[in-house]
Amino acid sequence: MRKPAILSATPSAASSDRTRPSARAQAVLFDACQIGVVLRTVVFVEAVVGVAAMFVSGSPGEWLVQAATVTGGALPATLLWLVAACGLKKPLRRLPVAWQYAVGAVLGAISALYGCGLLRLTGVLGSAPWFASALAGAFFAGMVMAAMVLRARGQTPAATTARLEELQSRIRPHFLFNTLNSAIALVREEPAKAETMLEDLSELFRQALADPGESGTLADEVALAERYLAIEQVRFGERLRIRWDLDAAASDARLPPLLLQPLVENAIKHGVEPSPDGARLRIRTERRGSMVVIEVVNSLPPLRWADEPLPRGHGIALANVRDRLRLLHDMRMQFSAGMDQKSYRVRIAIPAES
Repeated sequence: MRKPAILSATPSAASSDRTRPSARAQAVLFDACQIGVVLRTVVFVEAVVGVAAMFVSGSPGEWLVQAATVTGGALPATLLWLVAACGLKKPLRRLPVAWQYAVGAVLGAISALYGCGLLRLTGVLGSAPWFASALAGAFFAGMVMAAMVLRARGQTPAATTARLEELQSRIRPHFLFNTLNSAIALVREEPAKAETMLEDLSELFRQALADPGESGTLADEVALAERYLAIEQVRFGERLRIRWDLDAAASDARLPPLLLQPLVENAIKHGVEPSPDGARLRIRTERRGSMVVIEVVNSLPPLRWADEPLPRGHGIALANVRDRLRLLHDMRMQFSAGMDQKSYRVRIAIPAES
C-alpha cells in the first residue's frame, strides 16, 4: 500500500532509529511539491493572519486593511518556503528527522525575513521587526511540519485498513471455487486452456499476497486485469463481451497496486453474473494533457430497471479505491461512480507521471 507522501520513516526504519542513532530517515517529513500541501499551508497562514488582524482592528474596514497589509508579506514568504522545501525535497530525504525539522524551521525564518523585507522596501513598515519575523517564520514552519506529520500518522492506519479490506474483497472464495471447477471441467477436453486458466489464477494470487510496493504503473494494473478477465471469459463465454480502449501514452501513470482489478471484478459481479444475457464491459484509458483518465463501464442487467431491481452492493470496494487514490495522489485525483443511462461507470483521473 502506498504510504502518504507526507510521512516520516517507515515502521522498520523508525524502530531502527531507536536502536541506531545514526539511522537515516527513509522519507521526507514534508512534501511541499504536493498541491494539497500548498493549498493547506496557504489557507492556514491566511487564517492566522486574519485572526491576528482582529486584535489590532477597530472596524471591519480597518481589519481588511490590516489583513491585506500583513498578507503582502506573509503570502510571498509562505510561497518562498514552499518552493524552497519542494526544491530541497531530495536532499532533505537523506537527512535524519531532527535535521529535517531544523532545516524546515531555518527555511521558515529566512522566508519570513524575505516577507518582512518586502514590506519594509515598499514603505508599508516604518521599521522592520527582523528578529520577531524570523521567529514567527520558524514557528509557522514548525507548526506546518507538525500538522503534516500528524496527518500522515492518521492516514497510516487508514492505509493499512484499506489494504486489508482490499485483500478480503480481492480473494473471494466463490471466485476461487468457480475457477477451480471450470479448470477441472477443462482438464480432459482442453488441457491447454485449463493450464492457462490455472496460471492466470496463480498470478492473481501471487500479486495479491506479495509484499506490496508504494505504487505500480497503469500498464501493470491492466495486465493483471487481463488475467482476471481471461479467467472470467472461460466461465461466462459469450455472456461476457469485453472491449479494451487503451492509450499507450497513459501506461506510466502511477496507481496503488491491485486497484484496477477490484473495479473490473465489481463490474463482473453486478453486471455479468446477474444477467442471463450477460453484459458488455469496457475498460478505457486516455491521456489528456497532464492527466490520465481511466474508465470501467459495464452494462446493467434488465432487472435493474424492473419494479423489483436486484439488490445493490454496499459500495465498500468503491470507497476503498477512492481512499487509496486519495492517499497516493491527494487532491490531484478525481473519482466518480454512478449510473450512466443503462450502464454503470467508474471514472478516475490521476496525474500522468512518466
